[in-house]
Amino acid sequence: MSKVFSLSEAGSIAIHSMVLIATADSKLNVVKIAERTGSSKHHVAKVLQRLVKDDFLVSNRGPHGGFELKRPAEDIDLLSVYESIEGKIEIAECPLNNEICAFDKCVMGNIIGEMTSGFQSYMKNQKLSMYINS
Repeated sequence: MSKVFSLSEAGSIAIHSMVLIATADSKLNVVKIAERTGSSKHHVAKVLQRLVKDDFLVSNRGPHGGFELKRPAEDIDLLSVYESIEGKIEIAECPLNNEICAFDKCVMGNIIGEMTSGFQSYMKNQKLSMYINS
């Protein structure tokens, strides 16, 4: 069965890891996050180091080390996390990025642009704090 939309594994790891870290009572390490997300610890480590580099997380080594948020959860939107991993979202008019269309009217209409704008808007409005049960 095909999917019209899917997140990359790295994007999914980033978003889910951020929620796990935000909701944790203490620092979480790569092994715990990999277990909870069902991902390779090497892939989780790579994604989390990118989030550290982009100032979303603080990383501490050692037996009591792990990751924690660098800034308040209410100041972090999911779009920023996603774009940290995947790059800035570009809203294209043509799903094939063609400059010139073979048809007078695009057979896809503007559905790709609308879906991308909708995803971008949704992710921008989703704050990390919304996933923390108080």
